[in-house]
Amino acid sequence: MSSRVLVVDDDPGILDVVSYALEGEGFEVETAADADDAERALEQAFDLVVLDVMLPGGSGTDLCRRLRANGDVVPVLMLTARDAETDLVVGLEAGADDYVTKPFSTAELVSRVRAMLRRREYDRSEGLSVRQVGGLRLDVTRYEAQVEDTVVQLTPSEFRILALLAERPEHVFSRREIMQHLWDSSHVGDEHACEVHISNLRRKIERDPAAPERLLTVRGFGYKLVPA
Repeated sequence: MSSRVLVVDDDPGILDVVSYALEGEGFEVETAADADDAERALEQAFDLVVLDVMLPGGSGTDLCRRLRANGDVVPVLMLTARDAETDLVVGLEAGADDYVTKPFSTAELVSRVRAMLRRREYDRSEGLSVRQVGGLRLDVTRYEAQVEDTVVQLTPSEFRILALLAERPEHVFSRREIMQHLWDSSHVGDEHACEVHISNLRRKIERDPAAPERLLTVRGFGYKLVPA
């Protein structure tokens, strides 16, 4: 069965080009031109959402934030303006998994979509279903994270990063290693995105994100997860 992708953008030209490219790769595509249309479309199930930051009737980041607040783990690829670091940070903090800057090549966008869907299937098929590190418990098959028996809502990318760190507690992973794992390829995107994901994770799993006890920085090397 073809993967279903929702593309949300108020530019008809972008909708046409992206839809044509994705359909040419065998995806089933639906489109929405504003936040209201997107919310109605999302009453159905999709395998991935391509979401513009700026939309009539509400921002893409607000829509993404509502999806995550409702516990929806559908992967979200955000479309942002060129070099708009604020859009990047806000989008990832809202729960987006990755971003592509405008103008973009359709080949790059299709590649990102395929990578996101591939890693989602890989996560579902991983053998070790439960990982416990101190008071942190991850159920890989159910995409569920608990801190001290309290369920916390993670984005797919946040969960995948945490699952990697939980495979080898105390081991230091570099930003590059984390991003390569995130994409299951040599593509690492912007390593700054890794820092944003780590910051978001700390807000969700640490007692005091400003003084982390579980997810630690090893200066000059990367990050590690320790029992706490």
